[in-house]
Amino acid sequence: MAAHPIFRELKLTLRILSHNPSAVIGGAVIAAMVLLAVAAPLVAPYDPVKLSLGERLMPPGAAHFFGTDELGRDIFSRVIYGARISLSIGLLVITVAGVTGALIGATSGYFGGKIDNAIMRLMDVILSFPSLILALALAAAMGPSLVNAILATAFVMIPKFARLVRGEALVVREMPYVAASRVAGAGHGFIIRRHILPNCLNSAIVLATLTLGDAILIAASLSFIGLGAQPPTPEWGAMIASGRKFLMDQWWYATFPGLFILATVIGFNIFGDALRDVLDPRIRR
Repeated sequence: MAAHPIFRELKLTLRILSHNPSAVIGGAVIAAMVLLAVAAPLVAPYDPVKLSLGERLMPPGAAHFFGTDELGRDIFSRVIYGARISLSIGLLVITVAGVTGALIGATSGYFGGKIDNAIMRLMDVILSFPSLILALALAAAMGPSLVNAILATAFVMIPKFARLVRGEALVVREMPYVAASRVAGAGHGFIIRRHILPNCLNSAIVLATLTLGDAILIAASLSFIGLGAQPPTPEWGAMIASGRKFLMDQWWYATFPGLFILATVIGFNIFGDALRDVLDPRIRR
């Protein structure tokens, strides 16, 4: 029995990725972070929010691999649990921004004309602001909380997906099978759902992979200035914010959360670059 085309495509993609050094390195970093996040209760030796004032600001050692903070909490445990929070933030942001942006872009590109012009001008206005500055302003307006930081970060990323999918939709809407669907009496919603969006999926997946690291970085930046995760939540950006006061003498406090952010962002970026090359039909040929 022949394999389904989707499974054949997935198998081919995985085989090509396995021979790409960037994909292997990036995938290994991402897999390690995901495993740490999933197995946090098993890997972390201490409760990430438990206070131990008698062990405050201890340097890295056998008892505390990454040292302790000003309240005696184990930084290694907090960093591991922070992977859970930061990865969840990134996935939520990309899901909200990707789905919303794809729907906006598909609608804009499919209908064209005044609708397309109005939607794209709105996207241009959002893109005219630096992403971090706009996210900061939105989060400040809504109030400091992790949920608001996620919504603000997702909002500033919607135009990226909208413009990408809109460009794909402008091409797909002219295809013969779309014209045949119109002749057969298919509605606009059916055509967008069954023809436009599926043909934009590869590009959207690549963009999601490339921007997931940016989403984590922006959310961590909001937490760093007090507009994201609030104490005692073990979030990487918030940990760096607390540790900056002790950076000169207790370097480990802010260094280890920063290294995990760096590794995660680089991992997603290089994996996204490799995935883009693999999913580009011109390169695959």
